[in-house]
Amino acid sequence: MDPHLPTRSLFVPETQLDPGEAVIAQFHADRATYWRENAWLAAIAMAAGMAILWALGNEHVWTGAVGGLLAIAVRALYLSSDETKMRWDLTDRRLLGPGPRVIALENITQVNTIFSAVQVVTVTGDKHLLKYQADAEATKARIDAARGQT
Repeated sequence: MDPHLPTRSLFVPETQLDPGEAVIAQFHADRATYWRENAWLAAIAMAAGMAILWALGNEHVWTGAVGGLLAIAVRALYLSSDETKMRWDLTDRRLLGPGPRVIALENITQVNTIFSAVQVVTVTGDKHLLKYQADAEATKARIDAARGQT
């Protein structure tokens, strides 16, 4: 095992600020948004499970709904404590992600919204997600404003 790899999860930025650098915004995962998105996923999984069983000719189509709901519910409960702790910090120079993630503002080529997530694309093609934002459009606007792309 690599001794440099952390054995704990990293939920907040651990990068030190440069001299004169200031945090201008923090983006936290929103708990209500997390549960709302997982409710939608459960509804989709339930419908898909029922459709598959119906297409296969199974007479117990309703079990697809139960299976879809349970699958998403277990996943959502298991991941909720980690996913809702995530925080990104926007400084006047960089976007600092959980743990050691650092993106210089001049290296950001695109900021997109995907449901409640904000996708940040870098000049090298790396993609980062700020997930479960209460207002993804406002998060996008704040990042674009900091990089001078308003």
